[in-house]
Amino acid sequence: MGAFSDTVKNKMLDAVTGRATYTAEAAYYLKLHIGSPGAAGTSNAAGETTRQAVTFGSAAASGAISNTAQVQWTNLSTSETLTHVSAWSASSGGTFLGADDLPSSKVVTAGDTLTIAIGDVDLTISGTLP
Repeated sequence: MGAFSDTVKNKMLDAVTGRATYTAEAAYYLKLHIGSPGAAGTSNAAGETTRQAVTFGSAAASGAISNTAQVQWTNLSTSETLTHVSAWSASSGGTFLGADDLPSSKVVTAGDTLTIAIGDVDLTISGTLP
């Protein structure tokens, strides 16, 4: 994921410092965008508004986790160029969790199917100890 939302980062920090217990999101959904989703995840939404659920495996020792099933939109509603995804806690409404750009822009035509392969949705918490 390109960047977690401020809401998610603050929840993580509060949990790590013992100020609060981290409550995990019950689900994780991706929404398509034709430009940067912005700080709230609501900018440049694609014409295809359906959010698709993502299934993750266990976190790896390197502070990363990836999807274990394809994420797929079938019969896309609009012809457009997709550039980004945003992540949400629900299929509609919910909490904005973060956003990322696609590895490359994807031109789609109404009726197409868009698939994100297993292992291509990666969430990473990085940093290097001195």
